[in-house]
Amino acid sequence: MLNALDTGTNTLLKMKKILFILLASISLTNCKSYKKTISKSTDTIILSDFYKNQFVGLLVLDPETNDTLYSNKSKKYFTPASNTKIFTLFASLQLLPQQVPALKYAIKNNMVYIEGTGDPSFLHPYFKDSTAFHFLQKHDAIVLDLNNFEDEKLGQGWAWDDYQYYYQPEITSLPLYGNVTSISNTNGLNVTPDFFKDNVVRTWYKKYRELEKNTFYFSRSRKDTIEIPFRTDSVLTKQLLESALNKKISLSKQSIIGEKQILYGQPSDSLFVRMMHESDNFIAEQLLVLSSSTLSDTLSGKKTREYILENQLANLQQPPRWVDGSGLSRYNLFTPESMVAVLNKMYKTVPRQRLFSIFPENAVSGTLKEWNYDGGYPKLYAKSGSLSNNYCLSGYLITKTGKTLIFSFMNNHYQQPTSEVKKKMQQVLRQIADSY
Repeated sequence: MLNALDTGTNTLLKMKKILFILLASISLTNCKSYKKTISKSTDTIILSDFYKNQFVGLLVLDPETNDTLYSNKSKKYFTPASNTKIFTLFASLQLLPQQVPALKYAIKNNMVYIEGTGDPSFLHPYFKDSTAFHFLQKHDAIVLDLNNFEDEKLGQGWAWDDYQYYYQPEITSLPLYGNVTSISNTNGLNVTPDFFKDNVVRTWYKKYRELEKNTFYFSRSRKDTIEIPFRTDSVLTKQLLESALNKKISLSKQSIIGEKQILYGQPSDSLFVRMMHESDNFIAEQLLVLSSSTLSDTLSGKKTREYILENQLANLQQPPRWVDGSGLSRYNLFTPESMVAVLNKMYKTVPRQRLFSIFPENAVSGTLKEWNYDGGYPKLYAKSGSLSNNYCLSGYLITKTGKTLIFSFMNNHYQQPTSEVKKKMQQVLRQIADSY
């Protein structure tokens, strides 16, 4: 027979079980209520005539409960534009150490043999990182190996006639000065790097640079600073480095043989922030190349993409067509569901403060600085992406009650002004933040 103690224990366990079931039932009921409210208010906009001649996909997820709060065409493929940088960020977080590998080198017979890693910060006008520069200044005999790069200098599917614009520099193993020439007209002509000063023609012309050579055009009446990508090759890289260091450098015809050491430079997060806040295409492309330096001696952004998709992202339900790091290519195809899956992986593995500092914050920083809401909420930590007739936004949404949601909102092939598309998106995200 059960004694009084056993009977009391069983009764308590039964009460706890009933309470648990009751709380779970209430939670489930509340969740269904939230979903119904969000679905109704969101459908009113998403299914309206405004969207009838374009493609729109939206997925909203609660990462704590793993509940899908809203889904519309979330399994369909869209052109992501710079939302591609979210995947580039994920790959970089997986592969890069706290400080980026600036150079690989070997010292033999009083000579230093160096090869690039794809680090975009070397002599970059924004970062002004001098780690590699000071290292090379200490050596008189330098041999430069540029044979470890196997990608094309311009990405697959990039617009060929954008070669002259700041947002499409070439991709290289040892980028210098961000692979752009900066020209201004303050107290005389200022050119960085100074190496190109004699290549600048002071006249108005319909383009900034010749297609096949480094001849630049700069109007005498311009008051701003213009950045123009320069054409790269091995000889030019050698000449630019010689000019910066003020010493002779030899080009190697074969890769460095034997064990190599790594010189570490710029903090990785500084590159991530610049890529995400400014939507810097050059840094995005170079980060994939840089990440590949941790996989092998051969530099290739394609190698990084394939490695990440085959390993860390092997379980994606809709594997993307991922062809570059920046999103400049219209060949890229991603689904909102895949975007949310990667954002969720980062949310669960990267400390919240660090993660949110990397993403632009609405009304505060980067490409979301103009996204302002009355009352200061909802808060967004998200990456925008825009190409002609396409605008996407994916990231983290903080609701009125302080909960964090993950979303991906993709708009493709619209003909309305982008400003009108953004207004509809802001309205949807505000309603969701108010309802949950």
